[in-house]
Amino acid sequence: MERRQLGSSEVQVSRLSLGSWRTFERIPREDALAVMTAAREHGFNFLDDARYNDETGTAPLPTGYSEVLFGELFRAAGWEREDTVVSNKLWWEFWPEQSAAAELDGSLARMGFEYVDLIYTNPPPDDLHVADMVAAMGGLIESGKARTWGIVNWEAGPFLEATRAAEAQGVPPPCAAQLPYSLVRREWVESDEMTAALNASSAGVIASFVMAGGVLTGKYDTGETGRAAGEIDDRRYAAARETGARLRTLAAHTGTTPGALAIAFALANPAVTSVLFGATSPAQIEQNVAALELEPTTVRQALEL
Repeated sequence: MERRQLGSSEVQVSRLSLGSWRTFERIPREDALAVMTAAREHGFNFLDDARYNDETGTAPLPTGYSEVLFGELFRAAGWEREDTVVSNKLWWEFWPEQSAAAELDGSLARMGFEYVDLIYTNPPPDDLHVADMVAAMGGLIESGKARTWGIVNWEAGPFLEATRAAEAQGVPPPCAAQLPYSLVRREWVESDEMTAALNASSAGVIASFVMAGGVLTGKYDTGETGRAAGEIDDRRYAAARETGARLRTLAAHTGTTPGALAIAFALANPAVTSVLFGATSPAQIEQNVAALELEPTTVRQALEL
């Protein structure tokens, strides 16, 4: 699979990346292992995980269980650490009682790794200045616990502020911006303000929620909203379902899947370095990898939906 440079860093990532958070905890272990194996066999080199777990089941999972499971599956599926880009996240609810280094140490211990390639930061709380957060990221890189850093779900203004703070402090700029981007949620990535922030940092977009929480693939056509309720507000939900219906019609006419078309839409944006998605079966991996082989005319049709 093609790899691209992640921002101004030396990290090279595959065009598709696999996320395990809120996915592997929900399926049998053997299925999760099969997914990890399929991703490796299809040329993925970019894996994402996070400490927080989905707690919608009958009993809450222990803190960090997602990371423990991820590390075990990583090794069982035959991944080589030096050939893999692993990303993780800081959530900042530990601040100021605990340092970013201590927080990441916990994640590394649970995963069984000595470092992560990419550490993301969620938006900092009001009592944490952006400049202080940037300094914490610089400390993680200097310590060797992270190779580089990025942001998750930041608005353009603070993102640009972080880039300027990094320059002032001699810290590498954020190289990745994980942002929701789909046929029904384009404005965050495509806005003039975000474009300026991305250009200032040279960061690449890691597109998330490209299937709009399952709405575009018809997952919730029975009336249930599931995860989609948290990703699309009521005002957009009906329109998103209509777009999803058109996408599925196009997929049927072109011999592909709605998921592959949704991914191809995101990859067509030059700002997007990689598309992040979760999978519960090897078949989903294979179907989504097909996005890389779609004819340009088919992708153009998806862009017009």
